[in-house]
Amino acid sequence: MIRIYVRMVGMRWNGQRAAGTADDGALPGLALAEVAAVPGHLRSVRTPEFQGAVFHEVLAKSALNRVPGGSSMPFSWTVNPYRGCSHACVYCFARGSHRYLELDTGRDFDSQIIVKVNVAEVLRRELHRPSWAHEHVALGTNTDPYQRAEGRYRLMPGIIRALSESGTPLSILTKGTLLRRDLPLISEAADRVPVSLAMSIAVGDPALQQSIEPGTPSTRARLETVATASAAGLACDVFLMPVLPRLTDSTAHLARLLSEIREAGARSVMYGPLHLRTHVKPWFFAWLEREHPELLPAYRSLYPGSSSRAPQAYRRELAARIRPLIRRYGLERGERPAPPPALARAAGSGPSFSPETPTLF
Repeated sequence: MIRIYVRMVGMRWNGQRAAGTADDGALPGLALAEVAAVPGHLRSVRTPEFQGAVFHEVLAKSALNRVPGGSSMPFSWTVNPYRGCSHACVYCFARGSHRYLELDTGRDFDSQIIVKVNVAEVLRRELHRPSWAHEHVALGTNTDPYQRAEGRYRLMPGIIRALSESGTPLSILTKGTLLRRDLPLISEAADRVPVSLAMSIAVGDPALQQSIEPGTPSTRARLETVATASAAGLACDVFLMPVLPRLTDSTAHLARLLSEIREAGARSVMYGPLHLRTHVKPWFFAWLEREHPELLPAYRSLYPGSSSRAPQAYRRELAARIRPLIRRYGLERGERPAPPPALARAAGSGPSFSPETPTLF
């Protein structure tokens, strides 16, 4: 089965013989790493391009994931080409998914990346089943589909094509500026099916952003990506999530960031306070103790014991600050700002879709 798959899709590294093996014919710099305890494992590789990261290539049996019935999510299906995420956001709610792979929710989540190398082919088959009802499919709701590994594996173009050609609406949420590479393809998809884009931008302070989201593109790079998408005729929303108590929730910080988001040409902003699930809390609190120990008492009070949500009083206080600002900058849901001004002009008279466009990781 593995040999057939390699012949059909042209694996990116030649010389592969079987799952969990290495070969002298592999590209320079690749070496066998620890074998991931996951079904369908092909092999594990390292490369100098991605220092500290291990990619565990697997053959997925399925691509479409059904959202649990009791979920509050406004969609029923997701596709996740990767598990684990090199963006390494300290607060990431998806960290718990690595426990099921016998990997930890801290450094392993950041560096042990599961790559579903056949996800587009499997998805295409699933979308052509007579039972498929062409429901909305969300991308980027668990781990980021445009994390750094996507620059090597290029799984998203096949996923986008499979969805659009089958007549399936889709949405993409990302922190990754590699999204720019696929804007022409996304524009083509939008001619066939409803498509929505959203960029996650939550921290305006550059030093704090790189501390708490160390593997992500800068806030400036993400704002420029919003501007490029908008200039290409693709409306782009912004998820200002999570708002971090005592770190990013001041009126001054929020006003400055919302002004920049508006200047980039975003259509709307959705916000939400920090949500600390049980498996994320120890990792986040270790970061807080290292970087902002003065805030530990406040955070322990806001998120005591097994509590994952900020208290209602805090949520009301945050809403009272941020909602008037969202209205002031014309970023309420359903509103469409004017064409992007300064940042769009900085990107040029029109968007550049060259494959050499920098990803700004």
